[in-house]
Amino acid sequence: MVDLLSDSLNSVKVAELKGKSTCTAPNSKLVLAVLTLLKENNYLQSIEPRKNTLQVTLNGTVNNCGAVRPRFFVKHVDWEKYEIRFLPSKSVGLLIVSTSRGLMTQEQAKQKRLGGKLLAFVY
Repeated sequence: MVDLLSDSLNSVKVAELKGKSTCTAPNSKLVLAVLTLLKENNYLQSIEPRKNTLQVTLNGTVNNCGAVRPRFFVKHVDWEKYEIRFLPSKSVGLLIVSTSRGLMTQEQAKQKRLGGKLLAFVY
């Protein structure tokens, strides 16, 4: 079974480690939405959709990123527990979560008092 989100975040991480300025990622609605969130939070420079792939231009700010497997369901009162588990420090990095109101970061979910399924982390 193929996990496109894991593949795309892994290609971003490997390209960052090698010092490349661009990478390609598989194209899907979920991958595009997650990468767009990363772009909005200044982890990526740009995303260009192609036929079956996405051309991602990197900023050089990603130290580590990946998909969360299994996709844990988090209640709105348990965000700190998962931040400690997946992020290196309290104010560093993002957790990307799928809520009933769409994809958002854990900070946005905390403000709206929402829970959801963890999809990815980045710092």
